[in-house]
Amino acid sequence: MNGVYLITGGNLGNRQENLTKSSLMIAKLIGPIITQSAFYETSAWGKMDEPAYLNQVLYVHTNLSAMEVLEKCLAIEHNMGRIRHDKWASRLIDIDILFFNDEVYKLANLKIPHPHIAERKFVLVPLHEIAPNFVHPSLHQTIHELLVICADPLEVNLFPMH
Repeated sequence: MNGVYLITGGNLGNRQENLTKSSLMIAKLIGPIITQSAFYETSAWGKMDEPAYLNQVLYVHTNLSAMEVLEKCLAIEHNMGRIRHDKWASRLIDIDILFFNDEVYKLANLKIPHPHIAERKFVLVPLHEIAPNFVHPSLHQTIHELLVICADPLEVNLFPMH
């Protein structure tokens, strides 16, 4: 059984509904969600004139390979209506693989751990909620340690559930 940390996010439409729908699809197509963070709201990263994002981190058990998880994530995004434009464009849903066990992949279309984890509080804060002691397999620091030294100035706020 493989343990995979995923981050879901989006800043278009009903963000909370989109994250909930993506979680249901992840549980169905990838594997059971063992634990999940609360929802967190953050200003858009990279493009400040975009609507705020809602993000959540999920820890999932799966029998799939890392490449199969990537394919399922892309299929879920596509099925939910994600259209890829430019790199920092607004989106209905985004699903990224943060970690796959403690493995490292450096392929053209698959980089695990996600290369920007340590730079982004919108990833570190929800990840810290569910896995503060997880050790980043390339940086050899815990999520807690990475969050403490993260220089990202964007505020990450707990999103009130409706």
